[in-house]
Amino acid sequence: IDFGTTWRATSDAQNVFVGSDRATGEPKWTATRVDLIFGSNSELRAIAEVYACEDAHEKFAHDFVAAWTKV
Repeated sequence: IDFGTTWRATSDAQNVFVGSDRATGEPKWTATRVDLIFGSNSELRAIAEVYACEDAHEKFAHDFVAAWTKV
C-alpha cells in the first residue's frame, strides 16, 4: 500500500476495492477488505509472511498448539 494509490469500494457491500493510480486514475489493483488490513498493518503482514513460507508448516503447527493449550 502506497500513497500513490487511492482505494474505492466496488459495491455497496464494500468488501472489494479497486486501487487506482492517484495521478492517472488508472486501476492498478483489486483487493478485499482483509487484504487492505493485512497490507497496511506491518505486524499482521509480518506474521502472515512467516506462516506463508513454504517450509513454515511445522512452525505453524507448533505455534498453533502452544496457543491452543493456553485457551
